[in-house]
Amino acid sequence: MGKHGKHLVWDWNGTLLDDIGAVIGATNAAFAELGLESITLDRYRELYTVPVPKFYERLMGRLPTDEEWTVMDGAFHRHYWERAESCGLTIGAAELLAARQESGLTQSLLSLAPHTELIPLVRRHGIAERFVRMDGRPDASTDGKSGHMVRHLAALEVPAERVVVIGDAADDALAAAHVGARAVLYTGGSHSRASLARVGVPVVDSLEEAVAVAEELA
Repeated sequence: MGKHGKHLVWDWNGTLLDDIGAVIGATNAAFAELGLESITLDRYRELYTVPVPKFYERLMGRLPTDEEWTVMDGAFHRHYWERAESCGLTIGAAELLAARQESGLTQSLLSLAPHTELIPLVRRHGIAERFVRMDGRPDASTDGKSGHMVRHLAALEVPAERVVVIGDAADDALAAAHVGARAVLYTGGSHSRASLARVGVPVVDSLEEAVAVAEELA
């Protein structure tokens, strides 16, 4: 494990994987099954939050019941994984990951996607070897990323002051703050720029810029 320079903890969905189109398609396909109105990308980005049941509360005006949530979550994931295979990496992602590894700097992957689905997909994109560790969600919980970040950094044995989290959601910044790390948020995924700006961390429009800003953070 390198001991100099920033260690980057990358998010997957909406950050390294350019899957926002698949997410919107799956969301609206699931909504159609459930009798809910379809949603635009702009509205999705303005309302999206973690934990995801709170997102549905914003849409429905109430939290879904446990039974409703089970149906909603199952429908979304069925439609999403049908689309995920056709999603590519975000522009520049593969090159940035390779260059960082080749320069001796370290990076890891932490996602709320199911671990058993995440790892094969990352490998199919040919970038698994760029990371010193990859962790997806190990269970069916709807919790945010904070608890997972604690376990991820403990396994890495990297001090939080060396860590910068790069993600596309407010929850990524919350998880970073939870462990005492820094964060940079990317606008190409689940949130609007305005909603990311409210979080109070740097907001960027490309992954190249995210890496550059991450390296400059004190």
